[in-house]
Amino acid sequence: METKKGNSDSDTKILLVTANVGSLFEDPQRLLTIWLEEFIGNVTKINPRFLALHLQEVGGKTYENSMGNVQEFIRRLCEAMAKTEFIFVRIYMDEDFKSAEHFTALGNIYFGHKDISTLRIWNFLTHCWDDNQLDNEKQIFCGNIETVPTKEKAKFPQHFFPECKWSRKGFMRTRWEINGTAIDLVNIHLFHDASNLAACEDFPSVYCKTRRRALIHTIERFHLDDKNGSVPFFLFGDFNFRCDTAGVVKELTTNLTAHRLQSIKNESTKINYRNTDGNNILTVGKKEFSHADHQLKFKELWLKEFDKELAPLAEFLVEYPINFIPSYPFEEDPEMPTDYMSTRCPSWCDRILMSPQVKDIIDTDDWQYDMIGESVCMGDHKVRQSPLAWSKHSIHSRH
Repeated sequence: METKKGNSDSDTKILLVTANVGSLFEDPQRLLTIWLEEFIGNVTKINPRFLALHLQEVGGKTYENSMGNVQEFIRRLCEAMAKTEFIFVRIYMDEDFKSAEHFTALGNIYFGHKDISTLRIWNFLTHCWDDNQLDNEKQIFCGNIETVPTKEKAKFPQHFFPECKWSRKGFMRTRWEINGTAIDLVNIHLFHDASNLAACEDFPSVYCKTRRRALIHTIERFHLDDKNGSVPFFLFGDFNFRCDTAGVVKELTTNLTAHRLQSIKNESTKINYRNTDGNNILTVGKKEFSHADHQLKFKELWLKEFDKELAPLAEFLVEYPINFIPSYPFEEDPEMPTDYMSTRCPSWCDRILMSPQVKDIIDTDDWQYDMIGESVCMGDHKVRQSPLAWSKHSIHSRH
C-alpha cells in the first residue's frame, strides 16, 4: 500500500514488509545476495521514513544447522542500511531453538529515518513509553530475547497445534509512536497445511480452522490487554492462508476421472485426475499438487475467488485488495525464479492486515500492495510489501 498526499510535512511514509526467509538461511551462498539487493533496491525506491521488516523461519527449516547464517544476514543488512539516512535501528531475532517453550523463529527489524521528528517505543514491562530506549540509536537483540521489555512475544499454546507437534508458530509485537501516531506492529506465523489430501476433504479444512483459532486468540489477547491498552495495529507475516483446496480441485477436475493410487505405505497415496485420453491433468498427494499447465494456471484470475480464509474475520481484520499472484510456493532455484513448485496449491500465504481503526489514520486514495522480487528468486515465499503514509495524528493507548 502506498499513499501519496502531496509534499505535506505532516505526512509520514511507512514501509511494511513481511518475508518468510527459511530458504534464505539454508542456501545463503545462492540466495542471500539476490534477496538483499532486491530488498534494498525497493527500500531506496520507496524512500520511507520508517521501515518495518517482519521475518518468519529465522535460521531456516533446519535451524539447528543454519542458525549461524542469521548473524551474517544482520551484518550485511545493517551495512547496506548504514549507507542510507536511517539512523535508528531495532532488531529482535528469536534464535534460541533450544527453548521449546518459547522459540518462534520470528525476527522483527525496524529502521527509523533521521527526518522523523519523534520516535518512541513501548515498554511492555513498565506499560509506558520507554524514551530512554532510543538514546542508543542501534540495538540488536539476538539469541534468547525473552527478557527484552520492548517487545511482546508468545508461542501459541501446545493444544493449538495440529498433529500434536509443537512447532515454531507464534507472534511478536512491538509498539511505536511515530511522529505522534501510536501503532502496534505485529509479526505472526500461523500453521501450514500438513497434507493436501486432508485439505481437500472439506472447507474450511482442519488446518484452516486451526489457523482461525490462533488468529482469534491473538486478536482477543490484544483486546483484553488492560495493562498496555490498545492502539490501531498492523498484523503482517506468514498467515499460511491457503485457497479452498477442495473447491480448487473441483474447479480443475470437471469432466475428469479420478484414479486413486495407493502403495503398501499409506503415505504414498495420491489421486490422478485424467481426461478421456488417459492423460494426467491434476495429481494430488500428501505433498504433491501438480497440474498439466502448472506454471500458468495458478497465475490466472479465477484462483482468487477461492482465497476465502480471511472472510469470516472481516469485522476484525481488513486488507487492501490483492492484485498480485500467489506468494507461495515458488521454486528455490535462482534459475527458476517465477516458477511454482508442484507441492501445494499456490496461495496467498504472506499478507499485511490491519485493524479497522488503521484506516482512520491513513489516506487510501492512492495505495500500493504488492510483492518484492517477482522476477528473481527470493526463496519459496515471495516478499510482500506495503508502503503507506499517514497524516500527523495523535492516537494514544486506550486503557
